[in-house]
Amino acid sequence: MERIKMIWEFRGPNAHPTAEHHVIHLREFIAAEGLENTLCDTEKVSDMFSRAYLVVERKHMEDLRQRLKPHRGQLYNE
Repeated sequence: MERIKMIWEFRGPNAHPTAEHHVIHLREFIAAEGLENTLCDTEKVSDMFSRAYLVVERKHMEDLRQRLKPHRGQLYNE
């Protein structure tokens, strides 16, 4: 099963708290949509740069990309 990692990037002194807050909303979205086989978390790159991400099956990518508007995406390798 091919999966896609959708990424939202945040910069500045509040980057990590903002990314963590974004993940709360992504998890609410996952629950509301009944999506399965997902991963959702944050990555702290530095004190001034963090990411929130959502990993989904490729079949959901087009729809979710239009609705959630990630900053970028990439293939997800486990």
